[in-house]
Amino acid sequence: METVTHHGRETAYREFDRGASGPRVLAVHGSGGTHRVWSAQAELASDYPFVALDLSGHGGSDDVAAEPGYETLSAYVDDTLAVAEAVDPDVLLGNSLGGAVIITALLEREVDVDGVVLAGTGPRLPVLDDLLRWVSEDFDRVVEFFHEPDHLFHDADAATLDVSRAALRKTGPEILERDFRTAHGFDRRGDLTAIDLPALAIVGEYDRLTPVHYHEALCEELPDCDLTVLDDAAHLAMLESPTAFNDAVRSFLAEL
Repeated sequence: METVTHHGRETAYREFDRGASGPRVLAVHGSGGTHRVWSAQAELASDYPFVALDLSGHGGSDDVAAEPGYETLSAYVDDTLAVAEAVDPDVLLGNSLGGAVIITALLEREVDVDGVVLAGTGPRLPVLDDLLRWVSEDFDRVVEFFHEPDHLFHDADAATLDVSRAALRKTGPEILERDFRTAHGFDRRGDLTAIDLPALAIVGEYDRLTPVHYHEALCEELPDCDLTVLDDAAHLAMLESPTAFNDAVRSFLAEL
């Protein structure tokens, strides 16, 4: 892992670079995640340098004192842009809350990239009232909810589910609640026409957390957007259907 220092904190990131000369991708994880959710995308590095970061308070990155909502979202944008300055990406890739971070960066900051991939995300990201309550009252219930069929995964094996549960517990309820409330307050409907970049929206066909119609809404508003729906996958399609996910990203990058 490498780090970049900004705003008085260190943000960690991992760079996969096998000498490829194609467009460089910078990936941003979602609520409660780390750079490890992109582990299967290391395969892309044979053709396209790939970088994945840990947002503040996640994985190897320092935490930030920020209130849930726009203050946290802005801090996460700062993390992303600090890593972007260090690695100079051509394309931004975000999952779920990571997509909200990227959308916010593109709308509100000076970001020089050639394209964007939004996976498991939407113009808004409402969180169930039950989850907002359980995350502080019954964290185990939240962990189990996410690992029910068609939430994070459609039909993952027991080992994958165990690894995912452990990762969420390591993040812990405090960070996850901040992420939930930040995602819940995100709403950029009506703003996306300003993002005049080639875009790809990717979603697992069974994703109940950010359903297909969220991604249809993205492509209705973004000026240049294609939609890819992946079979036999849910919210973490990049882990559950990595070959199909990588093929979709690779095709998008080749067209750039």
